[in-house]
Amino acid sequence: MTNGFRVQGSGFSILLAACTGLAARHAAFVVIGVLMGGPAASRAADEWPQFRGPDGQGHAPQAEPPLEWGETSNLVWKTPIPGLGWSSPVVGGSQIWLTTAHEPSRTLRAICLDRGSGRVLHDVEVFRPVELPRIAAKNSHASPTPVLDGGFVYVHFGSQGTACLARDGQVIWRAKLDYDQHHGSGGSPVVWRDLLIVLCDGYEMQSAVALDKRTGQVRWQQPLEAEMGYSTPLLAPVGAAEQLVCDSGRAIIGRDPASGRELWRYRHDGHSVVPRPVFGHGLIYACSGYWTPRLYALRAGGQGDVTETHLAWSARRGVPHTASPLLVGDELYLVSDQGVVTCLDARSGHEHWRQRFSGSFSASPVEAGGRIYLTNEEGTTFVISPGSQYDLLAVNQLTGRTLATPAFAGRSVFLRTDSSLYHLRETATGDAASAAQSADPQASLPKGSGVNAKR
Repeated sequence: MTNGFRVQGSGFSILLAACTGLAARHAAFVVIGVLMGGPAASRAADEWPQFRGPDGQGHAPQAEPPLEWGETSNLVWKTPIPGLGWSSPVVGGSQIWLTTAHEPSRTLRAICLDRGSGRVLHDVEVFRPVELPRIAAKNSHASPTPVLDGGFVYVHFGSQGTACLARDGQVIWRAKLDYDQHHGSGGSPVVWRDLLIVLCDGYEMQSAVALDKRTGQVRWQQPLEAEMGYSTPLLAPVGAAEQLVCDSGRAIIGRDPASGRELWRYRHDGHSVVPRPVFGHGLIYACSGYWTPRLYALRAGGQGDVTETHLAWSARRGVPHTASPLLVGDELYLVSDQGVVTCLDARSGHEHWRQRFSGSFSASPVEAGGRIYLTNEEGTTFVISPGSQYDLLAVNQLTGRTLATPAFAGRSVFLRTDSSLYHLRETATGDAASAAQSADPQASLPKGSGVNAKR
């Protein structure tokens, strides 16, 4: 039984569900969660608590994932996932969480699996809207990735609702942020101290909103004064403090995460931005979105409009609409939607190499265990060595469509397709035929890939 109440304010209606008896049952978990801080507080090699991993930038340097896998090779388990969702799995302790949507019944769900066996532990209906909005053909109604923080999991379905669940599957609170998404939800939430921050980049109104992660109440809301977008903000250490870097339509904006106050703004001509920014070498790397994407390398810091003062360099060729950039050491990697992978010098923008792979790409690249993993939409993962020289190590194939970014935790890879979640890990008895085939990665390339376009 629930007691509902509605809070009006600043263009949003917030619906909170205070579940009878749950406050007392989970009070201890609330205290533990607050004391532990956000996902960045724990860099455990065997966890993947948010979109793009512990640092939000696609890095798992201490992980030891397998080089090769397939339907019969290095497969621990494969569990069917009902409905459709392109949220990435998140991993914490013995649990794996993801979201899904079942369109015929209009149910938006959070699913928890046991890490060891793949058994479904919790399958929770979080929201059941009266109707589901129109979305882009490639999108799903469950695309934002959950966040694990202490004893809680936070799920976000865009304008359809945001919620906090305990790790035993009980819903702690629900909140609804009303705005027109136009093409569906995309950006994932982030945790900063006691705040859960989401970008509400609607068609006509755009805002950054911080909810109290313990109650779901709005703590601050700031207009973006931009255009619609679908990106996830990044918490970047700039100087002595963290800044919330928001890549939105028409502008890249730095904000104070405590208040949402705008610190600086870089103007651009793009819209419908999807890639998440990355940060390193004192530079913020962000993409401009549709229609002709550009990558901007901005010097961190500054105040006010920094459009004319803080651009270090920019790039036009091979810039993605969807996949986020990946910074590894001195190299920055871009994966275009058409499968062109470009390696740039991160400080200067000089191009080291460019390579075309087969298929279309939506998932973001990941650096794990000294390798880079690139997954296309057809279930193929290409593994390359990082560096200024192109070096293909392996090509791995699974069945199904793959738009979600895989999770890398410990010795495992958790990869989601349109029908299943795979747990991949080096096993004692690999498939001999698969190992023999992948011993020569060039021989196993899908038709149309491996074309050397290096300048």
